[in-house]
Amino acid sequence: MENTPYFTNDAIVFGLIALALAFVFYTSSKKTGFWGKFYGIVPALLLCYLIPAIFNSLGLIDAESSQLYYVASRYLLPASLVLMTLSIDLKAIVNLGPKALIMFFTGTIGIVIGGPLAILLISSVSPETVGGAGPDAIWRGLSTLAGSWIGGGANQAAMLEIYKYNPEKYGGMVLVDIVVANVWMAIILLGIGKSNRIDKWLNADNSAIEVLKERVSTFAEGVKRNPTLSDLMVMLGLAFGAVGIAHWGAGGMSALFSDIPKDSALASFGSTFFWMVTIATAIGILLSFTKAKNYEGAGASKIGSVFIYILVASIGMKMDLTTIFENPGLIAIGFVWMGIHAGLLILVAKLIRAPFFFLAVGSQANVGGAASAPIVAAEFHPSLASVGVLLAVFGYVVGTYGAILCTILMEMAAAG
Repeated sequence: MENTPYFTNDAIVFGLIALALAFVFYTSSKKTGFWGKFYGIVPALLLCYLIPAIFNSLGLIDAESSQLYYVASRYLLPASLVLMTLSIDLKAIVNLGPKALIMFFTGTIGIVIGGPLAILLISSVSPETVGGAGPDAIWRGLSTLAGSWIGGGANQAAMLEIYKYNPEKYGGMVLVDIVVANVWMAIILLGIGKSNRIDKWLNADNSAIEVLKERVSTFAEGVKRNPTLSDLMVMLGLAFGAVGIAHWGAGGMSALFSDIPKDSALASFGSTFFWMVTIATAIGILLSFTKAKNYEGAGASKIGSVFIYILVASIGMKMDLTTIFENPGLIAIGFVWMGIHAGLLILVAKLIRAPFFFLAVGSQANVGGAASAPIVAAEFHPSLASVGVLLAVFGYVVGTYGAILCTILMEMAAAG
């Protein structure tokens, strides 16, 4: 029987999360003394993620008994996508060149080959860890990780449907997914604090990214003003009006594709979350061609960032630090798998002189999807959030195809 968290009232849970975020932002604003040195090493975003994880690990709160993540991912995420793409410069994003897509597909390939390689490596040490027969075969369970790490939840569900892994053991795979993906995201967040040093080591060409940041910043400065109550209400109206349209449209589009079997490679098109993110992003892009983009000067992206940080904290709530070594065999497979994914990204980034930004966002567009790719991108600069979400949406589309290929290879590796 699972332990009941100390706080189950979401008003209290949200209060704790809000206090944690306030603490991080207040202390990170101190540029001298202990906090100045501390945040010179540890990114503020990482703490926004880890403090809720500590709360969860101590039994104070529990994401499973809270609706906070659902609210943040279904309401605040699409609202933030609209607010952070109001001032999007599509031409400048196109001018980023092919490196963003190259790193995204490198991340995908890293997941596809990482699974079978992890099975081969772990089997040489612990054959029973990668064994099992019939519905209990480990490669069947790992197929759901491939779906999740290339696409997202819909792709993960599709793989469970296709390969019929034992539902009673599925929880163990979910644990591996949460632990490994979140630890990897924490490593990426640590890397963001050292991105200049990493870019220097990669001999990366950052010029296109700097041009995009400069163009957005120049535009924001040109329309900057103190927001009035009217400005704030209009921005919230645009954001949550778009959320309403996105949910309405997502319901209709997912119903339109409802006849697609869950074991189909096109199963993502039946996901309401996929359509919600896609429609919200499209609305933000459309608004960027209107005078609504001038609301960037009144702080549209800052409000979007508030929503994003609440989402970050709610994602952190899902991480229980005490479970990292609960199932060491499966966890080991997951970390070896993610290590191969990371190693391939670093190798290709070095070869093509891709900035760490492309490595981080290309990885998270696969592993984290729309819930974390824009978070990581925005940590580099708010103007870059749209790059993360556009790649994440693309990940949903190719997720099941890549996962099927990965599973075929894992089955061969397990048999070998």
